[in-house]
Amino acid sequence: MSLCFIACSSQLKKQTHNSIAMATLTTTTPQNLDTAVFAAGCFWCTEAVFLQIAGVQTVESGYMGGHTVSPTYESVCTGKTGHAEVCRIIFNEQRVSFQQLLQAFFLAHDPTQLNRQGNDEGTQYRSAIFYKDEQQKAISTAIIKELNTAQVYLQPIVTTLESMSTFYKAEDYHQNYYAQNKEQPYCRFVIQPKLEKFKQAFK
Repeated sequence: MSLCFIACSSQLKKQTHNSIAMATLTTTTPQNLDTAVFAAGCFWCTEAVFLQIAGVQTVESGYMGGHTVSPTYESVCTGKTGHAEVCRIIFNEQRVSFQQLLQAFFLAHDPTQLNRQGNDEGTQYRSAIFYKDEQQKAISTAIIKELNTAQVYLQPIVTTLESMSTFYKAEDYHQNYYAQNKEQPYCRFVIQPKLEKFKQAFK
């Protein structure tokens, strides 16, 4: 990992029911495209962050890691389905690597908060990396170990590593939420400041 990442990360130490499209792991992607799935609190914030990164083709908000088939936003919000709010990211690995996306992931949220981000609380808001294969798992494990060893955060990282499972795409109104609702209070006072902070740290 580059020293730049450690330096950038150190700043953090200081500081209704719509139809649901279901996609499985058997989905194939064109050559040079790869998939990453991250949970970092509210997927509205996470989606807005990763859409800023060159090399990211698409970002879809959805649900993963639970035991209920075809969950809805309302059911996931109860915390009883076991799902996390996630973003499935399709990226061009010739322009941006999985390691760089992990750097963005750890900059975009506080990975030391257990089952919450800010005022959003519950297992659906957990910090998690859903790895697609052993390589992604090994890279994630190594980065978490390095960040903890370097004490980049005041507390240990609680991000879970979970095997990528069925991805349930969230309802349409959740997709590209920030871009379509910039004047809403949550977007103005929560997402916008987070985006500005991320741009400064990750540029």
